[in-house]
Amino acid sequence: MEAIENAVILGIDPGTLVVGYGALRLTAGGPEFVAAGVLRPRRTATVPERLGEIGAGLDALLVDLAPATVVVEEAFVARNVQSALRIGEGRGVALAAATRYGAGVIQLPPAVAKKTLVGNGAASKEQVAGMVRRLLGLAEVEAVLDATDALALALAHAIRGRALRLR
Repeated sequence: MEAIENAVILGIDPGTLVVGYGALRLTAGGPEFVAAGVLRPRRTATVPERLGEIGAGLDALLVDLAPATVVVEEAFVARNVQSALRIGEGRGVALAAATRYGAGVIQLPPAVAKKTLVGNGAASKEQVAGMVRRLLGLAEVEAVLDATDALALALAHAIRGRALRLR
């Protein structure tokens, strides 16, 4: 895959309490940081209300960032069935929003993103955050680990697709 100059890739780390997002732009000189952060629906809201708030937040992000591709963390086996169901609900909202927007949608397992960036599919969130900062040339990412996980998804997709060269 050839790098499409200035194409934006948006990574999404789904959930129903916190949704991490991270966007990068592909350039001839390598990936450039665009944005990162989290969406936090009201904790007091019901699950359907939180999903609606997340959907509205993602819709606004998609319009603002105009990504060509959205990379959503793929489902993984969780010890807690309720947690797995909540993550699945959040994934569904993210997949639907990206599809409605018209972006290409990629699903990537977290272990694949970790292995691509750190060389270890079981790397810690802190290790992943450190590598994301290094690869994007950032002193700090002003966001929580959910945001750096989302940036990791976007970077891993770009690296795996050979859409960029690392610095």
